[in-house]
Amino acid sequence: MSKVLFIVGSFRQGSFNHQLAAQAEKALAGKAEVSYLDYSQVPFFNQDLESPAPAAVAKAREEILAADAIWIFSPVYNWSIPGVMKNLLDWLSRALDLSDPTGPSALNGKLVTVSSVANGASPDEVFKYYRGLLPFIRTNVVEPFTGVSINPEAWGDGKLAVAEDKFAELQAQADALISATEAK
Repeated sequence: MSKVLFIVGSFRQGSFNHQLAAQAEKALAGKAEVSYLDYSQVPFFNQDLESPAPAAVAKAREEILAADAIWIFSPVYNWSIPGVMKNLLDWLSRALDLSDPTGPSALNGKLVTVSSVANGASPDEVFKYYRGLLPFIRTNVVEPFTGVSINPEAWGDGKLAVAEDKFAELQAQADALISATEAK
């Protein structure tokens, strides 16, 4: 069974993207072992801290290396990637052996897909950033991506409603990710 590591780009309790991840976990039921990366203790990237890598960075790298695929659930902050997610990707994209900065990173060759919950706007803008960044940091992007708008009542009750058509898109995304892991 494939191991899929979920990375949620929001630390907020009850985050809409974490709720979307829970829906994606249902779409992967029986097909993959899912775990969530806790990267809340990863410091701001700083080359002065790279060697030895901070414990939180080393732990994140271990979890990335153990996964067959990564599924990112990203909010849209000012039409871009959240700072915490970009910081994590900056750390993870660094060479594991600093004597060869062009050498492999923990992300090197990893299968990665992205979903996003956006507030009233299409997540297409943030998807553009991921489509540019992920190949640059030497991951293998798995499409389709799924974007979900926040239902108006969620602002009051805190519950993201994922429509049937959007769940079907998540299911197709899950199937594409599993197919990619099996082909590897």
